[in-house]
Amino acid sequence: MARKVSVGINWQGNLDLKAVLERVQIADAVGVHSAWVAEAWGRDAFTLLTLMADRTKQIQLGTSIVNIYSRTPAALAQHFATMDELFGGRMLIGLGTSGPQVIEHFHGVKFNPPLTRLKEYVEILNTLMHGEPLKYDGKVFNLQRGFTLRFTPVRNHIPIYLATLNAKSVKLTAEMADGWLPVMIPLPNLKGEIDTLRHASVAAGRPADAVSVRAPGMVVASSNVEKARAESAGTLAFYIGRMGTFYAEQLTRHGYGEAVQNVKQAWNNGSRAAMEAVPANLLDAINFAGSVEACIDRIQAQAESGADIHSVHVDTPDNREYERMLKQLVG
Repeated sequence: MARKVSVGINWQGNLDLKAVLERVQIADAVGVHSAWVAEAWGRDAFTLLTLMADRTKQIQLGTSIVNIYSRTPAALAQHFATMDELFGGRMLIGLGTSGPQVIEHFHGVKFNPPLTRLKEYVEILNTLMHGEPLKYDGKVFNLQRGFTLRFTPVRNHIPIYLATLNAKSVKLTAEMADGWLPVMIPLPNLKGEIDTLRHASVAAGRPADAVSVRAPGMVVASSNVEKARAESAGTLAFYIGRMGTFYAEQLTRHGYGEAVQNVKQAWNNGSRAAMEAVPANLLDAINFAGSVEACIDRIQAQAESGADIHSVHVDTPDNREYERMLKQLVG
């Protein structure tokens, strides 16, 4: 049985568009479940997704994530419904709140209240996809003119994945979403977190498996494990030291408070110092790098914890090797 693996597109730095499109075509051909494009304060997600969709046939395509402040829920409904129509019903909606640093100081929008806003986005998106008149009386949005999309979406529901961290937002995910995009959960704690989500789904009157879970850790197939681990440490250091407080608080909650404080202090001396301050036990708990065979074992461990989609990266410059290794990961 094929494993559900996913690939991601970097949101920052240099872009080799030709290489990105070649690799997503390979991923499509070997049966990768989904490709996700992040946004943050880098490239917008939808332009790349459109180009990727135009060159693929079956792979699902999602945002990982778009925030719920810089576009209205109706604008997001237009984006997703249009792309779903043009590319055969393959879109996945990935939403998150981002954080106050990005929302207030990049987009210039007041951050609060994030959970209420997230709930209303989900409800409004679902209303528009269903073709129902948009009459909505919420705490954030008051929409009473009964607008509908001026075309019929190819699906009356596009799966919505939520990137949530704290107990209240994970409960909302269990009650309303089709998928969960958890972040910064160490592998030893993953089963307990997913079990909590499943119990909340049942409590909300939904099946235990109502919400698909994409594993929070990246699995990197590489012949240069030290390089891959260094890159992973750099990413962790950036999220702990630079990306607000949410990720640091999440790791602290999971028992890595001392490591978090050491990384934050080291960040004051530069990103390299922060990277070097990431301890091996934290690095191994969040991400993994190794041979294809070792990566398959890690994917199996994630699956045994309850995850059903797995984020992978194949670190090789050769497309034929990329295809071979990716095909092995899919199984």
